[in-house]
Amino acid sequence: MESGPAIFAGVVFALFGCGLLTWTAVRVRRREPVALGVSPVASATVATIASVIALVLGVWCFTRL
Repeated sequence: MESGPAIFAGVVFALFGCGLLTWTAVRVRRREPVALGVSPVASATVATIASVIALVLGVWCFTRL
């Protein structure tokens, strides 16, 4: 992978993952719904898994430099 696109993709994945994880944690801590009309536990779990996957992809992109 070329270094320019790898850096860009890594930053995008890392920012998205951190943002989603932070947002989910704040919503759960305030006992507010993460997604409307969905089970609170299920929506928090899916959001957490998606954020961890995005963080892992970001780290993977950075290892490809």
